[in-house]
Amino acid sequence: MTFQLRKVVTYTEDTLIEGGKIAPKPLRLFAAAAVLRNPWAGRGFVEDLKPEIHEIAPQLGALLTAEILRMAGSGDAVEAYGKAAIVGTSGEVEHASALTHTLRFGNHFRTAVGAKSFLSFTNVRGGPACPIAIPLMHKHDEGMRSHYLTIQFSITDAPAPDEIVVALGASIGGRPHHRIGDRYQDMAELQGHA
Repeated sequence: MTFQLRKVVTYTEDTLIEGGKIAPKPLRLFAAAAVLRNPWAGRGFVEDLKPEIHEIAPQLGALLTAEILRMAGSGDAVEAYGKAAIVGTSGEVEHASALTHTLRFGNHFRTAVGAKSFLSFTNVRGGPACPIAIPLMHKHDEGMRSHYLTIQFSITDAPAPDEIVVALGASIGGRPHHRIGDRYQDMAELQGHA
Protein backbone atom coordinates (compact mmCIF):
# COMPACT_ATOMS: atom_id res chain seq x y z
CA MET A 1 0.00 0.00 0.00
CA THR A 2 1.39 3.42 -0.95
CA PHE A 3 -0.91 5.51 1.29
CA GLN A 4 1.11 6.09 4.45
CA LEU A 5 -0.67 8.68 6.61
CA ARG A 6 1.48 10.07 9.43
CA LYS A 7 -1.04 12.41 11.02
CA VAL A 8 -4.08 14.65 10.59
CA VAL A 9 -3.96 18.25 11.83
CA THR A 10 -6.99 20.53 12.23
CA TYR A 11 -7.13 24.30 12.56
CA THR A 12 -9.95 26.64 13.63
CA GLU A 13 -10.10 30.43 13.83
CA ASP A 14 -13.03 32.61 14.96
CA THR A 15 -12.98 36.35 14.21
CA LEU A 16 -15.17 38.29 16.65
CA ILE A 17 -13.84 41.83 16.08
CA GLU A 18 -12.52 43.15 12.78
CA GLY A 19 -11.22 46.68 12.22
CA GLY A 20 -12.07 47.52 15.82
CA LYS A 21 -15.76 46.77 15.21
CA ILE A 22 -17.69 43.77 16.55
CA ALA A 23 -18.63 41.35 13.80
CA PRO A 24 -22.40 41.07 13.32
CA LYS A 25 -21.77 37.35 12.80
CA PRO A 26 -18.42 35.79 13.80
CA LEU A 27 -16.36 34.47 10.91
CA ARG A 28 -15.24 30.89 11.43
CA LEU A 29 -12.36 29.55 9.35
CA PHE A 30 -11.28 25.94 9.65
CA ALA A 31 -9.04 23.46 7.93
CA ALA A 32 -8.03 19.82 8.00
CA ALA A 33 -4.61 18.69 6.77
CA ALA A 34 -3.18 15.24 6.15
CA VAL A 35 0.55 14.60 6.41
CA LEU A 36 1.50 11.61 4.31
CA ARG A 37 4.56 10.03 2.78
CA ASN A 38 5.10 11.15 -0.80
CA PRO A 39 4.46 7.91 -2.74
CA TRP A 40 6.85 9.03 -5.50
CA ALA A 41 9.72 10.05 -3.19
CA GLY A 42 13.04 8.28 -3.81
CA ARG A 43 11.91 6.82 -7.13
CA GLY A 44 13.49 9.35 -9.47
CA PHE A 45 11.35 10.82 -12.23
CA VAL A 46 8.07 8.87 -12.40
CA GLU A 47 6.33 9.23 -15.75
CA ASP A 48 2.92 7.76 -14.82
CA LEU A 49 1.48 9.17 -11.59
CA LYS A 50 -1.99 7.69 -12.12
CA PRO A 51 -1.72 4.46 -10.08
CA GLU A 52 -0.93 6.39 -6.88
CA ILE A 53 -3.47 9.12 -7.72
CA HIS A 54 -6.20 6.52 -8.12
CA GLU A 55 -5.27 4.79 -4.86
CA ILE A 56 -4.57 7.78 -2.60
CA ALA A 57 -6.66 10.74 -3.81
CA PRO A 58 -10.08 9.19 -3.06
CA GLN A 59 -8.96 8.17 0.44
CA LEU A 60 -7.59 11.66 1.13
CA GLY A 61 -10.73 13.33 -0.22
CA ALA A 62 -13.00 11.20 1.97
CA LEU A 63 -10.83 11.59 5.09
CA LEU A 64 -10.40 15.37 4.90
CA THR A 65 -14.00 16.01 3.89
CA ALA A 66 -15.20 14.04 6.92
CA GLU A 67 -12.99 16.20 9.16
CA ILE A 68 -14.34 19.43 7.64
CA LEU A 69 -17.94 18.25 8.05
CA ARG A 70 -17.24 17.31 11.66
CA MET A 71 -15.91 20.81 12.36
CA ALA A 72 -18.67 22.58 10.41
CA GLY A 73 -21.53 20.47 11.76
CA SER A 74 -22.88 19.89 8.23
CA GLY A 75 -22.14 20.49 4.59
CA ASP A 76 -24.90 23.09 4.45
CA ALA A 77 -23.08 25.21 7.05
CA VAL A 78 -20.02 25.60 4.80
CA GLU A 79 -20.14 28.82 2.77
CA ALA A 80 -16.67 29.02 1.22
CA TYR A 81 -14.10 26.37 0.46
CA GLY A 82 -10.65 25.67 -0.96
CA LYS A 83 -7.68 23.30 -1.00
CA ALA A 84 -3.90 23.35 -0.76
CA ALA A 85 -0.91 21.03 -0.94
CA ILE A 86 2.75 21.34 0.00
CA VAL A 87 5.27 18.82 -1.23
CA GLY A 88 8.50 18.33 0.71
CA THR A 89 11.82 19.36 -0.77
CA SER A 90 12.59 15.92 -2.22
CA GLY A 91 9.40 15.99 -4.29
CA GLU A 92 7.99 17.83 -7.28
CA VAL A 93 5.17 20.38 -7.18
CA GLU A 94 3.56 17.98 -9.68
CA HIS A 95 3.30 15.45 -6.84
CA ALA A 96 1.29 17.91 -4.73
CA SER A 97 -0.87 18.76 -7.73
CA ALA A 98 -1.42 15.10 -8.56
CA LEU A 99 -3.26 14.38 -5.32
CA THR A 100 -5.46 17.50 -5.35
CA HIS A 101 -6.18 18.24 -9.03
CA THR A 102 -8.32 15.20 -9.63
CA LEU A 103 -12.05 14.78 -9.30
CA ARG A 104 -11.27 11.66 -7.27
CA PHE A 105 -10.14 14.05 -4.50
CA GLY A 106 -12.19 17.24 -4.93
CA ASN A 107 -15.58 15.72 -5.66
CA HIS A 108 -15.81 14.37 -2.11
CA PHE A 109 -15.74 17.93 -0.75
CA ARG A 110 -17.73 19.50 -3.60
CA THR A 111 -20.57 16.98 -3.25
CA ALA A 112 -20.64 17.04 0.56
CA VAL A 113 -21.15 20.81 0.68
CA GLY A 114 -23.39 21.03 -2.40
CA ALA A 115 -20.96 23.32 -4.22
CA LYS A 116 -21.15 24.73 -7.74
CA SER A 117 -17.93 26.74 -7.99
CA PHE A 118 -14.49 25.23 -8.46
CA LEU A 119 -12.13 24.69 -5.53
CA SER A 120 -9.54 27.44 -5.41
CA PHE A 121 -6.06 26.14 -4.58
CA THR A 122 -2.37 26.56 -3.88
CA ASN A 123 0.37 24.00 -4.59
CA VAL A 124 3.94 24.70 -3.45
CA ARG A 125 7.19 23.05 -2.37
CA GLY A 126 8.44 23.68 1.15
CA GLY A 127 9.85 22.30 4.35
CA PRO A 128 8.65 21.94 7.94
CA ALA A 129 6.50 24.86 9.13
CA CYS A 130 5.99 26.10 5.56
CA PRO A 131 2.83 28.24 5.66
CA ILE A 132 -0.23 26.39 4.41
CA ALA A 133 -2.27 29.03 2.60
CA ILE A 134 -5.73 27.89 1.52
CA PRO A 135 -7.59 30.42 -0.65
CA LEU A 136 -11.36 30.27 -0.33
CA MET A 137 -14.26 31.34 -2.50
CA HIS A 138 -18.03 31.04 -2.08
CA LYS A 139 -19.15 27.51 -2.86
CA HIS A 140 -21.97 28.69 -5.16
CA ASP A 141 -20.71 32.00 -6.54
CA GLU A 142 -17.08 32.65 -7.47
CA GLY A 143 -17.86 36.36 -7.94
CA MET A 144 -18.95 36.93 -4.32
CA ARG A 145 -15.96 38.83 -2.96
CA SER A 146 -17.17 38.74 0.65
CA HIS A 147 -15.99 35.13 0.71
CA TYR A 148 -12.54 35.71 -0.83
CA LEU A 149 -10.65 34.56 2.24
CA THR A 150 -7.39 32.81 3.06
CA ILE A 151 -6.73 30.36 5.87
CA GLN A 152 -3.07 30.27 6.88
CA PHE A 153 -1.38 28.03 9.42
CA SER A 154 1.62 25.73 9.60
CA ILE A 155 2.61 22.33 10.94
CA THR A 156 5.88 22.53 12.84
CA ASP A 157 7.26 19.17 11.66
CA ALA A 158 5.73 18.88 8.20
CA PRO A 159 6.28 18.34 5.43
CA ALA A 160 9.48 16.35 5.79
CA PRO A 161 11.48 16.11 2.52
CA ASP A 162 9.70 12.88 1.58
CA GLU A 163 6.18 13.97 2.60
CA ILE A 164 3.20 15.84 1.22
CA VAL A 165 0.71 17.92 3.21
CA VAL A 166 -2.76 18.02 1.67
CA ALA A 167 -5.39 20.32 3.18
CA LEU A 168 -8.99 21.38 2.78
CA GLY A 169 -10.32 24.64 4.17
CA ALA A 170 -13.75 26.17 4.68
CA SER A 171 -15.58 29.08 6.24
CA ILE A 172 -18.86 29.75 7.92
CA GLY A 173 -19.51 33.33 6.92
CA GLY A 174 -17.62 35.89 4.87
CA ARG A 175 -15.47 38.83 5.92
CA PRO A 176 -17.29 40.52 8.81
CA HIS A 177 -17.56 44.03 7.35
CA HIS A 178 -17.18 43.38 3.62
CA ARG A 179 -17.84 46.50 1.61
CA ILE A 180 -16.00 46.27 -1.72
CA GLY A 181 -18.90 44.83 -3.71
CA ASP A 182 -18.66 41.87 -6.04
CA ARG A 183 -17.40 41.19 -9.55
CA TYR A 184 -20.84 41.75 -11.07
CA GLN A 185 -21.03 45.33 -9.81
CA ASP A 186 -17.63 46.04 -11.37
CA MET A 187 -18.71 44.49 -14.67
CA ALA A 188 -21.89 46.62 -14.77
CA GLU A 189 -19.94 49.78 -13.92
CA LEU A 190 -17.25 49.10 -16.51
CA GLN A 191 -19.88 48.48 -19.22
CA GLY A 192 -21.47 51.84 -18.34
CA HIS A 193 -18.16 53.55 -19.04
CA ALA A 194 -17.45 51.79 -22.34
